[in-house]
Amino acid sequence: MVYRNLSSQASDYPDYELTNVPYTTGTNTAAATHPEIMEKSTKPTAAATKPWYDPRGWSLLTKSLVAAGVVVAIVALIVGLVEGLKSSSYPDYSALSYTLSREYSGSSFFDEFDYYTATDPTDGFVQYVDSSTASELNLTYASSSRAVLRVDTSTSNQTSGRRSVRVTSKETYENGLFIFDIVHTPYGCATWPALWLTDPNNWPEHGEIDVLESNNKGTHGNAMTLHTTSGCKMNVKRKETGSPTYTNCLNTANDNAGCGVTGGKATYGQAFNENGGGVYAMELRDAGIRVWMWARDEIPDDISNSSSSPDPSTWGEALADFPSTNCDISSHFTNQSIIVNIDVCGDLAGASTYYTDLYGCPDTCTQWAAENGANFTNAYWEFNSFKVYQTSSGASTTATTTSSMAGATSTAASVGTTSADAASTTTQAQSQGQGEGEGDSSSQQQQGQQGQQQQQQGGQ
Repeated sequence: MVYRNLSSQASDYPDYELTNVPYTTGTNTAAATHPEIMEKSTKPTAAATKPWYDPRGWSLLTKSLVAAGVVVAIVALIVGLVEGLKSSSYPDYSALSYTLSREYSGSSFFDEFDYYTATDPTDGFVQYVDSSTASELNLTYASSSRAVLRVDTSTSNQTSGRRSVRVTSKETYENGLFIFDIVHTPYGCATWPALWLTDPNNWPEHGEIDVLESNNKGTHGNAMTLHTTSGCKMNVKRKETGSPTYTNCLNTANDNAGCGVTGGKATYGQAFNENGGGVYAMELRDAGIRVWMWARDEIPDDISNSSSSPDPSTWGEALADFPSTNCDISSHFTNQSIIVNIDVCGDLAGASTYYTDLYGCPDTCTQWAAENGANFTNAYWEFNSFKVYQTSSGASTTATTTSSMAGATSTAASVGTTSADAASTTTQAQSQGQGEGEGDSSSQQQQGQQGQQQQQQGGQ
């Protein structure tokens, strides 16, 4: 074995003593000597550097809240789109081919109506008389050119109610175009007149259409209103020149006000009468219900010309429009009879809000009505005719009538009396003591009138 002398070669090896290893005391030594180490050690984690809008950095609670918010937003968007489409939608009122179905005119006008004689369901100070009494007192009469329905003016003091008339057509209708040629509308303190359609035995299930309604002095225009069961609203797009009131037609909403439209002052009462009267047209169809009114010198040719077929699509915007957008017309209005009446006082005309505050009528309503028969000289309806037009698929039906049914008025009015004729007939009517009337159809009054008429119908 050979032993080397290592000592002689020691200088040839590197020095492995600790003095050759970089070393200092303290925690900043490494950073000072190797700054890249500190940079890596202080760099934030991946989650901490995510932007706020990056869900990968959200907590579970945050994600749940955001998801719920998105769902709510989507639902709101869908509802908004549906409601938006509904509010901008409008039914198709395209032209229909109408032919004359029935005409109420001439001396036989009232032969087509039943006289209502039961107690007034709206608490009126009135005695509705039968046909023979009405004829004896001259409260209803008809000639070849006109028909009149009025309040009794002959008795000075009627303690149990002033005598008047309410008639209901024997014929009933599911739909149609009704033309009412009217020379004179009733007005005057204590009066509450109306021309309307309903099924007296099934109210409000079969609906009610008020074509004309007012109360007392009738200086606030005509009130046109619908009364229905639930599911019929007019909070939708409408094309009308009148002023809408409530949009919910439900009979129990807003104190039975119904959904109504009020016309201008010349659509009813003294102003309407002094213009020679005019024509009202009401169209009842699946697309909706519309009402037009024309002064005597503005009646469309297809109405004034008896040989023509009326075409509502050419008449322009209606005075009142009740579209089917949010109301199934055919299910809410059926088996409709035409009704004409003049109530006295009652829940509407006799209310102090209208009788005293609005119209400034004297005494109390019942006292005035009982003691001042001569002051009812303007409380009468005068008609030239009613005409009902229907399509071939819209035939009318005959309703079963009873002695308790409300008296009727017919539908559809023909046009054609000149202003001179109107004046002469009015004078004639007054000389015969044809009543005095009422008429007022502010939106408030309209609502009350409608609710009370509904009660009348239901009571029959």
